[in-house]
Amino acid sequence: MLKIAYSPIYKYTLPEGHRFPMIKYELLPEQLLYEGTITNENFFTPKQLTRQQILLTHTEEYLGKLEALTLSRKEERNIGFPVRKDLIERGKYISHGTYECALYAMQHGVSMNIAGGTHHAYADHGEGFCVFNDMAIASNLLLQNNLVDKILFVDLDVHQGNGNANIFKDDDRVFTFSMHGAKNYPVRKESSDMDIGVPDKIEDQAYLGLLYEHLPKIIDKTEPDIIFYQSGVDILATDKLGRLSISKEGCKRRDHFVLSQCHQNNIPVVVVMGGGYSEKISDIIDAHANTYREAQSIFF
Repeated sequence: MLKIAYSPIYKYTLPEGHRFPMIKYELLPEQLLYEGTITNENFFTPKQLTRQQILLTHTEEYLGKLEALTLSRKEERNIGFPVRKDLIERGKYISHGTYECALYAMQHGVSMNIAGGTHHAYADHGEGFCVFNDMAIASNLLLQNNLVDKILFVDLDVHQGNGNANIFKDDDRVFTFSMHGAKNYPVRKESSDMDIGVPDKIEDQAYLGLLYEHLPKIIDKTEPDIIFYQSGVDILATDKLGRLSISKEGCKRRDHFVLSQCHQNNIPVVVVMGGGYSEKISDIIDAHANTYREAQSIFF
């Protein structure tokens, strides 16, 4: 059965003017249930991270600032919204959800988090709507518990996974692959183990051609025990921030290829949602829902 991390706490509401990127976490599970892609049995409620678990990835100083709500205005601007206690608590559940998804994926082949993909968070600070780095936290927990030896990040959000790249830059157990808009945020990129920067306005054929060429080679080279797949839908032509020209069908074909590669190679995969900022919320929800539809079709 496809196990999906979700909790009512995911429905966190930001102040007026900030809510739009967050509402999808409320609408996506409703859509999946309405259309019959999943049932309530597919959902599980994640536990909360402990302080000790967070400190495997994030620094004591940064966590202390979060707990005391003493981030500077500059630090909050880098994150992109006011950091409140309930937002921090939300992040602890989402991050542990990604870890629990990894445990389920090792049983069922795939597991998915309705949220997650906070790949801009560094060990010592947050950026780009990201406070905790859920994939890094989950990976470090897997490694600490000796559940895996090699991990592959497949980050296909339109923005480079700079936090991922920085956190694991000296750890050869985690291979970070990011395919992103070359001229998009962040302006100053980190060095992933493999980066593919694509040009603005790239369309389906060229984008998918790069993915089809490189992903199988990366999997063969790294031989991962598990894959974390960041399936951001901000690559869509309709996205307000993405600047690419990928159709919804192209995005769906991307998901199909990644998930099929995992299935064919018998590699467990954890899917996190990443970004999506199209003008119409229906475009965001439908593109994200396609990822779940493909997972059900391929694995079950």
